[in-house]
Amino acid sequence: MRIIPAIDIIGGKCVRLTKGNYSTTKVYNENPLEVAKQFEDAGIQYLHLVDLDGAKAMQVVNYRILELIASKTNLKIDFGGGLKSDDDLHVAFNSGARQITGGSIAVKDSDTFTRWLNTYGPEKIMLGADYYPSEAGGNIAVSGWQERSNHQFIPFVKAYQKKGIRYVVGTDISKDGMLQGPALHLYKKLLDACASSSTGQALKLIASGGVAAISDLEALKTIGCEGVIIGKALYENTIKLKDLERFI
Repeated sequence: MRIIPAIDIIGGKCVRLTKGNYSTTKVYNENPLEVAKQFEDAGIQYLHLVDLDGAKAMQVVNYRILELIASKTNLKIDFGGGLKSDDDLHVAFNSGARQITGGSIAVKDSDTFTRWLNTYGPEKIMLGADYYPSEAGGNIAVSGWQERSNHQFIPFVKAYQKKGIRYVVGTDISKDGMLQGPALHLYKKLLDACASSSTGQALKLIASGGVAAISDLEALKTIGCEGVIIGKALYENTIKLKDLERFI
């Protein structure tokens, strides 16, 4: 299972939110490159970089941070936040992103997102499925988690799996930044639902939100997650970088 630390950017700084609420912004480091190098020095190979300013502005804003980290480290970066147009996509890839995660655009402009998938392939285009829990399973959120759509988590992912999506970043927003454990039950339900696909390609689920301890990582690995994004647990030291050695 891949370990993927997260760096969220607001105003060029490394921050974390709680449940996606911008009013809860906490700055952990004013130098995101410094944080990225700490991850790399610990043997980490991957990075989840989110442009929170871009998510709110609905266009890429902090591409210079992406460019800096990509040019000064060997981290394989997946980038998300504000990707709404072909120009945004070109900026992300030209700035050093190995993969991009499309969330809002996959809901609001399915034709464009599907075209990106067909043009660049499923190794470069990942689906962001961020949701607020509901009785039906979870409403997909858009626009920097400020709006809820009518799309439900599992049907939404399955529909894109049929279109060729292989990588999905699933985030339970109610657990994001809470350090109370991930949404194991729903992730397992999704993996079971997507186990047999007409495309013949297994879904690769990257779990995000709520990870607080090594035991959470073990549990996510057991149910079959391909990767896990870790944010606040690293910044608050409930998981230490040296503790991740067994997964790296």
